[in-house]
This record gives sequence, structure tokens and C-alpha cells, in this order.
Amino acid sequence: MARPTNKTAAFGVKNHDVQELWFQQDGATCHTARATIDLLKDTFGDRLISRFGPVKWPPRSCVLTTLDYFLWSYVKSLVYADKPQTLDYLEDNICRVIADIGPQVWEKVIKNWTSRLD
Repeated sequence: MARPTNKTAAFGVKNHDVQELWFQQDGATCHTARATIDLLKDTFGDRLISRFGPVKWPPRSCVLTTLDYFLWSYVKSLVYADKPQTLDYLEDNICRVIADIGPQVWEKVIKNWTSRLD
């Protein structure tokens, strides 16, 4: 798979979409290197939820983290459904499954997330 050529492509979004997005990450050392944080701040501005970002976030909030309570298990169930035999096929499956998550699914995930705040 080819590497993205610009910073917004690195996040899998079109340039005009990034202004509406928030980026969330945990506090793992590999995620908080100065170069990484600088890129994220430059790309997402005050919409960065991170240990070193403008919005602080605890490293493990499984109840409030859509990646934990939804995305990883959802992607895994679909990616491994056809038992990928090579790393390339596995990577393609991961990219396809994530790209195919439609707006209706995300609306349900967000609705579920807001109910967790109560």
C-alpha cells in the first residue's frame, strides 16, 4: 500500500474534511513524540484529545472511547470473517472495512457515546 503524500491523507481524510474532525489518542509514548504531537496540533488544532494536546484525555477510558467500545471489535469481526492469508490481504481488509463504515453506523455510535456521559 502506498504511503500518503500529505498530512491529511495520512489520517485517511480529504483536506476539506479535517476541519470538522477531532483526533483522539492515548498517552502511549510512541503516540506522544514531539514530532507526532506537532503534526497533530498543526492538523487538528484545538480538536486534539491527547495527553499533550489542548484537550486532556485519560489514557484508558474504555467506556468513553469509541475505538475501545466499538471500532476494534467491529473491525476485527469483519476483517477476519474471510480468514486473510497474507499481510497485504489483511491490511487491505482493514482499510476496506473501516472505509465502508457508513454515516448511519457512526450516528448510532455517537448516540451511544452521548448516553455514556450521563
